Amino acid sequence: MPALLLVALLLCSAVASRAAENAPLTRGTAIIDPFALRALDAGRFGLARILAPARSANGPLTNSELFALPAMVPVRRALDAEFERYVARHKAELPNESIGVGPSFAFQLFDRAALDSPDTRFVLSGIVNRMDRAYANPADCGEIRLIYRLTRTNAAKIGEASVSPRLPMTLNVVLRAKGGDQAAGDGAAISCAEIARRWLATADLNVTGAELAAKLTEKGGALFTVAPENVFRIEINLQIAHAPKSPVQDFRTDYLMKVFDYDEGTRVFDEVPLEDQIDRERLLADKDLQREFKAWLLEPAHFSELDRGTVVIPDKFLAKRAIVPMPVGFAPSELQPAYGLVAGEDGTKNLVFSERDVIGALQRAAQRGTKLQNIQSVAGFERRLNDITCAGCHQTRGIGGFHFPGVDWMAAKPSNTVVVPASPHFFGDQVRRRDILAAFRDGTAVDFSRGFSSRPQLRGSTELAGTVYENGWGAHCYVPHAEASENDPSFRPWGCAEGLACQPMSPVSRMGMCFVKSR
Repeated sequence: MPALLLVALLLCSAVASRAAENAPLTRGTAIIDPFALRALDAGRFGLARILAPARSANGPLTNSELFALPAMVPVRRALDAEFERYVARHKAELPNESIGVGPSFAFQLFDRAALDSPDTRFVLSGIVNRMDRAYANPADCGEIRLIYRLTRTNAAKIGEASVSPRLPMTLNVVLRAKGGDQAAGDGAAISCAEIARRWLATADLNVTGAELAAKLTEKGGALFTVAPENVFRIEINLQIAHAPKSPVQDFRTDYLMKVFDYDEGTRVFDEVPLEDQIDRERLLADKDLQREFKAWLLEPAHFSELDRGTVVIPDKFLAKRAIVPMPVGFAPSELQPAYGLVAGEDGTKNLVFSERDVIGALQRAAQRGTKLQNIQSVAGFERRLNDITCAGCHQTRGIGGFHFPGVDWMAAKPSNTVVVPASPHFFGDQVRRRDILAAFRDGTAVDFSRGFSSRPQLRGSTELAGTVYENGWGAHCYVPHAEASENDPSFRPWGCAEGLACQPMSPVSRMGMCFVKSR
């Protein structure tokens, strides 16, 4: 089953890439043109210009220089500590499974030498508009994200079809979409509406490469106001270890996710809790913390925000790291971040939220006239707890442990179809994000809500119908009961397009994928 799931995910990613090429879902919401990214990386969007703008050298910022920057020293120290913690835990839990760098080990660690090498650097692989996150910081109009992929720079090309030796690590530089004193270019303060208008206007630019890069960065362009002084966070995602399939274990990869906020006083990046990454281990071990968390989350306003996907959980309940195992499959398991917190299919006894707790919260929402969009059942509540976390979201319709592995413009023949730039989850969410940008531009009420990570929120659009993102081949779906009344209301709409049927991917779950009906 894990092998079948992996093949299906890879095929879905290929379908997603072709769909993005033929009908650009990222129009107005992201920049993924490989030749434009190459030009931007060579200019003011190279990592050196973003994280070390005062640097005198003009060349690219190699890793040996990056992690020597005073602002980045705490980042490297924190990563080293996570590696030591991961290895110690592995040796305690799997003493018979060797771990180290290289193929001779059962669990093969990411080689940290790449973080000190003059022959590796982070290359700009995508720019993404996240004004859909303005609910967290309205004054900032949301975020702009510069995504960099770790790449070796000293490898020789082998033939025309070669790809660059990219390494499984991304560095996401997060900037305020609107800085405190930003101007539109004519001296007037820029507005959220103007930023959104500029981004949506990129859909009408019929140019590529360096010409596109110039249009984006010129006065009035979407990237004109994106500047180093607006950086407030970096996010790191790396494949900390992988284990090839063997007689004693299935194929497995573990990803490490960390977040660091910029402290303007000390001028360094300090590690902080990951947004909404519930600290399951601490919650299960601390009854007082459990009670406090349950009371906070089931409070009607917070419960409604959880349903809408806009909840911001207080730091006291969150973890500063996430180890994300892949693949997890469709059945509940301890690999999922919310496993054991909710009464459900896993049969756990030491739970935080009972079935009675969740049903009570649903009843209170109904009494208050709150129209819930996603959570209609205990199973829906459990799924939402999983997919609001960083780990749970990346375990859902990702490419390995990434939602944006990035464009590879260093390949001999850069292409968004040979190397898939983003996951089905990423592409499926563009309709919602573009709708939010349009609301900002037009001055209408902005709806920041989102659906489950498995199924996109359509916003009345039919653009995704019949695709891998909604109900086409490879889409996530719900296997209905023979009696319609028995279907879970949280997932009842998760059907498949005509000619397809929802095939269960686990005997203990009704979640599956849309495949051709068997004859």
